Amino acid sequence: MRAAARPDLAALRRRVEELSERHGQDPAPLLAIPRLSHLSGVEPGRIPAVIAGRVAELPLEQRVHLRFLRLRATRRDKHGREWPLAAIADDFDAPGASLGPLNAGTGLPRLGHAAGVQRFFGVYAGFLLADCKSAVERALALTPEGRDDLAHLSHLTGITPQVIRLTLDGRPPGLPLKEQVRERFEHLRRTRVREDGQPHSLSAIARSFDASGQSLTRLVQGEGLPNLAAAAGIQRFFGVEGGFLLSDDTEALGTALTDIVRELECVERQQENPMLAVLRAHDVRSIVTRAGRLSPRGWKSLADHLDDLLAREGQLGRPAGGGTGEDPAAGDPTTEGPTTDGPAAAGGAR
Repeated sequence: MRAAARPDLAALRRRVEELSERHGQDPAPLLAIPRLSHLSGVEPGRIPAVIAGRVAELPLEQRVHLRFLRLRATRRDKHGREWPLAAIADDFDAPGASLGPLNAGTGLPRLGHAAGVQRFFGVYAGFLLADCKSAVERALALTPEGRDDLAHLSHLTGITPQVIRLTLDGRPPGLPLKEQVRERFEHLRRTRVREDGQPHSLSAIARSFDASGQSLTRLVQGEGLPNLAAAAGIQRFFGVEGGFLLSDDTEALGTALTDIVRELECVERQQENPMLAVLRAHDVRSIVTRAGRLSPRGWKSLADHLDDLLAREGQLGRPAGGGTGEDPAAGDPTTEGPTTDGPAAAGGAR
């Protein structure tokens, strides 16, 4: 992310404190270090120094490794155990051994594996890797009230208005990751142009992360995916969200604090019945209609799977609307924010 677009973490923290006190709330639970670490993936010991701007960013390989360990430690299964590498990898049709280097900190995963890991744990995957449903939900959550036209959502997501409409209707199309990343990269070049109105050259983009323009040629031609470092560099160059694994610590904490601010601001605007808000935010009727065709055995399987998803997102056993949002590893579940990107998300699109 360009320096001018870097989040002011101290200002965001003060804004959370101001809004909390206005609501008569204690801001301490919202800003607790375990909670910020859970939401951002930043190691708890680094958070005060990152907010104060006194710490250098970690190399990408180390950061992705630590974030993956945080996911495994804080998004456990319904029995409170860490998810095995084989179970995570099986969700995106890969062998468990393929995540061995990531788990050990000896290498970066492939781009498709990074997308799969984030989807498995229900965290936002970033501009290039998020599926249609989570990308549109994220854009809606970040959009000021009353500004939800398709052109605006398309700009924020890199998804065409037609696909956004299908997604909002509960029919998000499945696009191969290679084609998705290519289309969103081209969207960034068309919509985030130079001061003279011309697209940024491939060489200028690649130089920002110490690579050559030729390294992006195959992506533009639809012949392959960039590596993880290139994906992180592209997103940082254009100032869009890198996702849980790829954002640097400042960006990750900025996203977490911004989400908290928006949730507090939403409380001020929310005048309707909370249950109606839930019904509007998720296609509950569609889910219930389809679930009504299940056998008793199917209902049991669905309930078990929901327990797995809730455990993965740190919300198993949490009453609706309750909780303080602490780190599950410390015995207190948290919410992940306004968007999810879980493996069963396709059934509940807006």
